Amino acid sequence: MIKILFICHGNICRSPLAEFIMKNLVKKEGLENDFYIASCATSTEEIGNRVYPPIARILDRLGIDYSEKRATQVKKSDYEKYDYLICMDANNIRNLSRIIGNDTENKVHLLLDFADGGYVADPWYSDDFETCLNDITRGCEALLEKLKQ
Repeated sequence: MIKILFICHGNICRSPLAEFIMKNLVKKEGLENDFYIASCATSTEEIGNRVYPPIARILDRLGIDYSEKRATQVKKSDYEKYDYLICMDANNIRNLSRIIGNDTENKVHLLLDFADGGYVADPWYSDDFETCLNDITRGCEALLEKLKQ
């Protein structure tokens, strides 16, 4: 089983969107039993909160259930639990390294490194949720293709 943890700052926008987009892609491929997919925050600011309403509207539009999702924070032990710790931007990687220490097994990656590179911009600040969706979808599709090889 391949275990993937998506990570962003608060776990209410980008990382839960990536979690549910990836779960949906895996399900469409009939591979849901081959993957364990979750998401977490590097901060404690949103712990226990639901998915941010604009992200919830996107997931509703896509027909993807996220109703049980609450923001959680990544733990040091997650490094051993997961095969891939996928961050949205450089700040996420920096903050994650403070929690997990050194990435000795090369598990930490940027999502868009599996596609065409770059960062998934935080829609909390940009208010551009459609670009966020497009970037995350592109990254998740590329990640899944790599993992299927």
